[in-house]
Amino acid sequence: MKFELNAQARTLQGSGASRRLRRAGKVPGIIYGGEAAPQAIELDHKDLMINMQKEAFHASILNLAVGARKQQVLLRDAQFHPYKAQILHVDFQRVKATEELHISVPLHFINEDSAPGSSSATARSTTS
Repeated sequence: MKFELNAQARTLQGSGASRRLRRAGKVPGIIYGGEAAPQAIELDHKDLMINMQKEAFHASILNLAVGARKQQVLLRDAQFHPYKAQILHVDFQRVKATEELHISVPLHFINEDSAPGSSSATARSTTS
């Protein structure tokens, strides 16, 4: 599954500037890694929230367009409001095809409950 995000470069930094962004429906973030310097960005909250609800988004290489420049990134961290459905900040890491990555990938087993040798199938057969 391919994910594409659009972002804008952010010049103002600090808690006040981030608060104003959040009130305007944006999410502050940062892109780091690689040879380039870290870059502060802002993303649309609604688009990001829709993508964050998909499990594949958290373990996929994302295409992030900052202005006219496209970069491949991984989502490394996201901070959420304690009780509101609101993303407070996101961190992305640049990805290079020549470098090794370490990420966690969720695994889902199909027919696990009926597979012979699985702990749940074995438990049912011994209790019957």
